[in-house]
Amino acid sequence: MTTIDRPTRIALAAIVAGLLLVPGCATVRPYEREHVASRIMTFDADAKALARRTKSLEAREGSTGGVGGAGGGCACSN
Repeated sequence: MTTIDRPTRIALAAIVAGLLLVPGCATVRPYEREHVASRIMTFDADAKALARRTKSLEAREGSTGGVGGAGGGCACSN
């Protein structure tokens, strides 16, 4: 089994990292953006529906906040 010295390992890691980053660089023309901005490409495709649902829940319950955060700053609950 051959051993690879530290500078060679660092160089190989840099080359691999560079090769992984290269495909991320792309120029998108304005007329191609509709395909890139597809709903399937988003992390939360139903963000608007969730916002409407949250707003209606807040109106029904008579309260706001408490969504997506922990605690209110009074140290009474986590």
